[in-house]
Amino acid sequence: MDRPVTAGQLKEKSLFQESDGSAVPAKTVCHNCSKLKIFLGALAFSFFAKGFSGSYMKSMSSQIERRFEISSSIVGIIDGSFEIGNLMVMVLVSYLGPRVHRPKIIGVGCLIMSVGAFLSVMPQFLMGRYNYERITVSVDNSSTSVSACSPASSEGPPVTDATETLSTVINAGCEKTTNSYLWLFVLVGNLLRGIGEAPIMPLGVSYIDDFSKEENSAFYIGLVRSSGMFGPTLGFLLGSFCASLWVDIGVVDIDVISINPKDTRWVGAWWLGLLICGAVNFIASLPFWFLPYSLPKEGENENLKISHLSVQGDHCKIDPPAHPQLKFSEAVKGVILLPVTVLGMFLGGFLIKKFKLHVTDMAKFGCITFIVAYLLNLLYFTCSCEVLQVAGLTAPYSGMKHLSSSKHIYVASCNAECSCNVDQWDPVCGDNGITYMTACFAGCKSSSGTGRNMVFHNCSCVDGQGLGLGNSSAVLGQCQRESCTKAFPYFLALQTACAFLLALGGTPTYMIMFRSVSPDLKSFAVGIETLGGRVLGGLPAPIYFGALIDETCLKWGTKSCGGSGSCRVYDTKEFRNVYLGLIAGLRTGCCLLYIVLFVLIMKRFKSDGKEMTDIKNAERSTSKELDTASKREILPGSRTSEESEETYM
Repeated sequence: MDRPVTAGQLKEKSLFQESDGSAVPAKTVCHNCSKLKIFLGALAFSFFAKGFSGSYMKSMSSQIERRFEISSSIVGIIDGSFEIGNLMVMVLVSYLGPRVHRPKIIGVGCLIMSVGAFLSVMPQFLMGRYNYERITVSVDNSSTSVSACSPASSEGPPVTDATETLSTVINAGCEKTTNSYLWLFVLVGNLLRGIGEAPIMPLGVSYIDDFSKEENSAFYIGLVRSSGMFGPTLGFLLGSFCASLWVDIGVVDIDVISINPKDTRWVGAWWLGLLICGAVNFIASLPFWFLPYSLPKEGENENLKISHLSVQGDHCKIDPPAHPQLKFSEAVKGVILLPVTVLGMFLGGFLIKKFKLHVTDMAKFGCITFIVAYLLNLLYFTCSCEVLQVAGLTAPYSGMKHLSSSKHIYVASCNAECSCNVDQWDPVCGDNGITYMTACFAGCKSSSGTGRNMVFHNCSCVDGQGLGLGNSSAVLGQCQRESCTKAFPYFLALQTACAFLLALGGTPTYMIMFRSVSPDLKSFAVGIETLGGRVLGGLPAPIYFGALIDETCLKWGTKSCGGSGSCRVYDTKEFRNVYLGLIAGLRTGCCLLYIVLFVLIMKRFKSDGKEMTDIKNAERSTSKELDTASKREILPGSRTSEESEETYM
């Protein structure tokens, strides 16, 4: 005769045995759950690290362009090297997928990104100090003032001690940089960064989808991607800070620098942030070395637990196990203050989990959000700001009613006798709010002060603007454009709405891909999707965008040894039309592809959707029947109220 089992013994047995009798301690269940959480945290930080490095590099594009005196096309090639590195290993990594130790491969990727960031810093310690483009002016023997407008200015000033010193510095730098291609270090570093980033997305996302509950998978992926959006935000902030520091900080006395960060010749400390990026990527690699090859499916062991025991006399009543649900309030804790893009990614994953959206619903959701974002994106064409007024480039000289159709006629009657060198760029701002390429083009006859405090006087081109000023002057540096105070709030609201909608539809798009392929091809599918993005967008886009942007340049800088350097002034209106027009054209094609995707998904999964609805309805009715039956169910040795009533009768 079997002895009765007490509630305590039954609970203890259920926590330590599976249905096949094998021992599974409760500690193991919790341990595996904690490892999944550790992986989620580590992956989120790796997303942060790669976003942090990527956004910082993009924010430093103009600084790198000026430091190495290269065109936007070459900068585009440097930017595209990241995509090349990604493509080199993306297919291989994605195909191997579950066949490799995914956490350790992600850790190796983070280390490679760290090495790439440190390698990109090397040119700073090999190039020497940065000498920005500036002109020399002749000294008037009768006074301490200098003259910008002089017939000899185009051939070079009389040699003085100061001039001789400056020429020596420039010529010394000339010999060093003539055959210098040190920007290749940055290109190779960016290439390594692309190689290192390749496994993070496909292996990390597939790892989550393999070992988490199906209803939690989209939510976790959305949470990880949204957490990663901290990276771009802080990356751009760091880029802004480093750009405000002089490139040779700690080596050169800042007081002798005659330009400020708003000048197009200014080069910030682009290398400083790369050191920080390298350290962050190294830290991101550490947790993955301690994570296992695989984990039990989330909820697999919990389903075998007996969640609730009620004692009735000498017998136990077993209630159906309850499945714990992840509360939205717990998931959103600390997340409220994230940027709107983070909110969009997070909300996209949550909506899929909350409403248990089918593949067809996800396709409809993603298609609608993308098309609405595309329509809002067209409104960017209504945003415009004041163009920088540069005499001879974007604004006419005095006596000219309009700017000449040719963009290369810089000389007017007010400076014709000055014999100015058209290859020089050392801008001054006149009293009339117009920028002149040099003090010579402003027709300035004398000056006072030194360094960044130098002021030019008797400027004939400034005086001829009809202002009636007898002593028109100009100061070093270009004039500041009027701030876009009216257009900026409108632009910000538009950008916020577009970013939110695109982020909102991003997670459903990923889940469509996961639900459209067999489980063993998930990481491969992510890799192919990323590969397509790199080949069609990431790799060629920086190059052809850079080439088109170069076409809008009005004034190129000149290297110390001759030849074109980086662009000094762009035609901002043409720049805006080219940039926004190209984006609009590309997104038009994307909208058409999204519609095609929606049609194909509807054809393939529509019947499955109906079946799933029928199955859910059947499950609900079955659940209700089981609940009713469970109330009437008893254990051996006890009687229902109906049986007791019949016995009594």
